[in-house]
Formats: sequence, structure tokens, C-alpha cells
Amino acid sequence: MRRLLMNSLLGMICPIASAQATRLDMDDKASRWPRASMDEKIDFTNRMGKAFVALSPELDNRFFMRCLEETANIGDTKDLRLEEMVRACVSLGGKSP
Repeated sequence: MRRLLMNSLLGMICPIASAQATRLDMDDKASRWPRASMDEKIDFTNRMGKAFVALSPELDNRFFMRCLEETANIGDTKDLRLEEMVRACVSLGGKSP
């Protein structure tokens, strides 16, 4: 019974650990964005939206998804990191018309 419980717990932890291992991070290269899964992109933009929406209501998860998609797909991101792309999005999104 104890072995069954341990195997069940390990079965639950392993997928979580592997999902976190592929989580997009601010230090990741921007070139990783186009290759990331939609789940990874949604997770990342949700985190950015939560972090920046207090700064400006327009800086929500939808804004970051649109901005990062456009920025990553427009040109060659070379050695840019996601942090630099997020900064660019924040500077663009914070401007009022």
C-alpha cells in the first residue's frame, strides 16, 4: 500500500516538474518565443499581465501576447532576451495617444 501511494505521488510530481522545466522565463532568449507552445506563451503572458496591470490597465495578458507575438515575428531577435522584449512592450504600452 505504501509503495502504491509513493508511486502515485511520484506520478503526480513528475509532470509538474517537467512542465516547470519548460516554463518561459525572463532570461530566455527571445528566439525561443516562436518555438514555445501556446500553453507556455499563455503562462508567460499571464504572469506579465499580473505584474504590470497595476502600472497601467492596458498592460494585461492580451496586450503582452499581442506585443510579444508581433515583436518576435517581425525580425531577427538575435541575442535579445524576453526581458528586453517585455521592457519594449511596456514602454510602448505605457504611452497614451
